[in-house]
Amino acid sequence: MVILSKIYTKTGDQGQTSLGNGSRVEKHSLRVNAYGTVDETNAALGLARLHASGELDDRMANIQNDLFDLGADLCRPDMEKDTEAEYQPLRVTAAQVLRLESEIDKMNDKLEPLRSFILPGGSTLAAHMHLCRTISRRAERITVELAGQETINSAALKYLNRLSDWFFVAGRIANDDGDADILWVPGANR
Repeated sequence: MVILSKIYTKTGDQGQTSLGNGSRVEKHSLRVNAYGTVDETNAALGLARLHASGELDDRMANIQNDLFDLGADLCRPDMEKDTEAEYQPLRVTAAQVLRLESEIDKMNDKLEPLRSFILPGGSTLAAHMHLCRTISRRAERITVELAGQETINSAALKYLNRLSDWFFVAGRIANDDGDADILWVPGANR
């Protein structure tokens, strides 16, 4: 259980922070950038939820919780030492990835196939979904870069990859099941 009795610690005043295993790193490190961008995705999703309801809002709440799991996963390096840890570190699982895939498929079944790329926008919720999509794509790019330098949980990377697809399809659902999508018209303003 997490207990936060004091919010500021002053331990980051020199530009470093602690990771989940207690090691100290620069706040601009790839790992901190990765889980920080996941946190940014979660904050954007919180804004999006102000415009959602019903089943879609429930799914978004699940994703917000998953994003905390993902942040916890990314802030804990040394996967190979998980068995030596004082407690079992929280890791994103294949089941979480499969749940996203199932939800994407279920939402996509309601939609007509795209005949053009779509512009971010339409309804307020759809616009927020596209913002979440682009932030999660940035989180994915940073995490891919991190994975090129350090060992990370492969399910975490898969989750990020599916997440941006989830946001894209959810954006179409929020646009009247795609009927209010704004289609890109190549060269329209030449």
